[in-house]
Amino acid sequence: MMLGDSATAFKYSQQGDSLIIWGMGDPSFLYPNTFTNDRAYSFLRNAESELYYSSSNFKTEVLGSGWAWDDYPYSYSAERTGFPMYGNLISIDKDSIGFTIAPRYFIEHFTEATEPHTYEEVLRELDNNQLTYFPGKSSERKWKVPYHFSGDLIVDLLSDTLKRQVQEVSLPLSKDALSLKSVPLDSLYRVMMQDSDNFIAEQLLLQCAGILSDTLKPEIAIQYAKQNFLSDLPDEPAWVDGSGLSRYNLFTPRSIVKLWEKIYDQVPQERLFSLLATSGRNGTIRNWYRNGTPYIYGKTGTLSNNHSLSGYLITRKGKIFIFSMMNNNYLASTNDVRKRMEKILLTIHEKY
Repeated sequence: MMLGDSATAFKYSQQGDSLIIWGMGDPSFLYPNTFTNDRAYSFLRNAESELYYSSSNFKTEVLGSGWAWDDYPYSYSAERTGFPMYGNLISIDKDSIGFTIAPRYFIEHFTEATEPHTYEEVLRELDNNQLTYFPGKSSERKWKVPYHFSGDLIVDLLSDTLKRQVQEVSLPLSKDALSLKSVPLDSLYRVMMQDSDNFIAEQLLLQCAGILSDTLKPEIAIQYAKQNFLSDLPDEPAWVDGSGLSRYNLFTPRSIVKLWEKIYDQVPQERLFSLLATSGRNGTIRNWYRNGTPYIYGKTGTLSNNHSLSGYLITRKGKIFIFSMMNNNYLASTNDVRKRMEKILLTIHEKY
């Protein structure tokens, strides 16, 4: 509704022989988990003007309020940036020959330690991009580590990626700046909803803020959405980020149900269900809630000792129920919790 049907790659302004670009938080740029049509890359790669990047419109912390600080090296906690690339992740693959690192820009930041850990792992230092591989009992052959944002990282990484110089400049977003569209938003929504991709959720919230204002700041989009879309929820939500990683987010189950109801009224069912995780078929519930024909379409949310599932349940008689199940502060395994949820939801499916 707010973003239209395509993501905005960036905004740009031609000033003499210089092309100035401002990021719009588009998560699709060179992100292998999403569809890409190469449009943004080709535009920048083939531009005849000198390229300059300004981050003046990005005014938010790279890690969200209430995020667990020690989650920083894990892929589900990628940093928020104004011009994301590669999902804001570094990929490290290990085989019999050695290591493959992408983007290659980070090769110079990679070292191998001699002292072993219990399990082999790749760790990044907290406040820089120094990566260290520690040998140990074999457990992984692939790692995805968030890179740490710094003022000059985006221009360095863009220059390395585009194979041409990109320079940093501090200029406010021009009121006459044009927008370059990138990929269909449904291609991002699908990955976000089915795979519970936190990175896409965070970046799209920044993109909403950029559409509403000249600033990439999640609070702008959250406040607008609460006033214009969510004012009729049964309980006022406490909402601070896009991904739900923050422990400060507080939504009641009945407000989640109301939200799904509002979405169902505005989005055709065929399109809506194609974007959601589907029981026994795809996404985070592909191995759960199996019963022949899929009967649950929805979205999961999981943190330590917390697991939620909400969405639509289709009964054997063809009725559609909207539900929200939240489990928190448990010490059992999440799989045990899922098994109990599965029993309840399957009973509803069979009975009605």
